[in-house]
Amino acid sequence: MPAPNHGALGSTFKIVRILQAISLIAIIGMAANFVSQMVSHNNTPSDVLVGTLSVTCIAVLYCAITYILYIDDSLPFLITTGMDGLLLIALVVVAVVTGKPLSYLNCKVIGSSSVSQSTYQLGLELKKSFSKDGAKVQYSNWIGANKVTCYEMKAIWGLSIALCILFAFSAICTVCLWRRSKAAPPKSVEG
Repeated sequence: MPAPNHGALGSTFKIVRILQAISLIAIIGMAANFVSQMVSHNNTPSDVLVGTLSVTCIAVLYCAITYILYIDDSLPFLITTGMDGLLLIALVVVAVVTGKPLSYLNCKVIGSSSVSQSTYQLGLELKKSFSKDGAKVQYSNWIGANKVTCYEMKAIWGLSIALCILFAFSAICTVCLWRRSKAAPPKSVEG
């Protein structure tokens, strides 16, 4: 069965879906690593990370399903537009909640002598949290624990912002594909 030919809009939709899947899988990998670290220390993972994982796992499944339906030429464009809009809203929430404390954090200075006192206090607070079994790790404390964590969380934040743009773009593509499919003239039966 040949792939559907929807022109430049169809090609754009496929490229955007692939970029979405790549970004989502990267976010899942980084967030899952943080949750694993927290759980290995017998702590309850941060709600921000659990929420990010939940939204991105659902979104990656949705991207895979809609990509397959598109290739099979059975994608309901209008419903897909609505679902892309809903995922856009969810990803805006993820980007805002994830980025709110990150926007004030300068990863370069973590561990430097100018902030050694605050880093020491943060380390004590994290150690206290880790020493209690089942203690909930505060997201704002976790992101400032070290440079690597800070940069990885900023990567998650940046990818979340990029996903907002990509889902807005895919929603626009699908509404245009829907309009085009409704405006297409009926195929002639004559040869």
